Amino acid sequence: MSNESRYREALAQIAELAKAALAEVGDGGAGLSDHDYSLGCTIKALPKRLHERAAQTATRINPANAPLQQPPGVAFALPTPDALTVSTSRYWGPAARQLSVSFMESTPADLRARIVSHLNAWSTATSLCFAETAGVGEVRISRGPGGYYSYLGTDVSLIPQDRQTMNLEAFTMDTPESEFIRVVRHEAGHTLGFVHEHMRRELVDRIDPEKAYPYFLATQGWDRAMVDAQVLTPLDEASIFGTAADEDSVMCYQLDGSITYDGQPIRGGADINATDYSFAGLIYPKVGFTAPARRVIADAWSDADNELSFA
Repeated sequence: MSNESRYREALAQIAELAKAALAEVGDGGAGLSDHDYSLGCTIKALPKRLHERAAQTATRINPANAPLQQPPGVAFALPTPDALTVSTSRYWGPAARQLSVSFMESTPADLRARIVSHLNAWSTATSLCFAETAGVGEVRISRGPGGYYSYLGTDVSLIPQDRQTMNLEAFTMDTPESEFIRVVRHEAGHTLGFVHEHMRRELVDRIDPEKAYPYFLATQGWDRAMVDAQVLTPLDEASIFGTAADEDSVMCYQLDGSITYDGQPIRGGADINATDYSFAGLIYPKVGFTAPARRVIADAWSDADNELSFA
């Protein structure tokens, strides 16, 4: 047997172990049995050709995004014990703001209202809220194939209006309330500009790449490049506000102990926690503002399509 064949066989065996690990319950803390371990969420990135325009748009919407132009290594830490992080390049700004919401497919009124209510869970502590519109929303939600994802913060302004900015695959009124809490609120956090908390360096450093690659191949179907992008590449501390990493944040993945060096899981959050709310309130200070009560297509699009965006 060739070395390559042995390597592939070893990966297959590790993948099977990873699948088995998902079924373990009561293993002394190494597993994650409290709630469903389906990750599925990715932060959608704009095409590279739009990165400069995205920076210009983010700075126009909120001039405080401009500090990202400072030399690398300059951190923008807030003097607070709260732990949620926010990408300063995609932050909407402190002024009260209402983001309009529409749905790509025909969606029952009760389901639309339920989704918007969970988007607005953040508005209890912030000046930013979501409201459904009869027209084309700034935030456009699809329930079609593609998993769970959102574009990050002000990047939604650059997405052509015939494309979703958020995907909630297969959500219906029969979806458990716990999934509305965990998934919809998580994706709303991305739309506010919050990145994945598990990509803070303190948490990334706990993950063993040689265990992570086959694990995510088996559980998510992700190749190595996707694992690198979504799990193993720590955030540039110069590009975020934040303090110590919070593994109980709703923005943190649940990561199984089978892929960490010490065998202990990264717990992940099932709902917006107190520190999430506290930090979000600092980023989007709430001052006299009250929140009001289709399809999967290719990520690439033409320059002409961007004339249909909100930028």
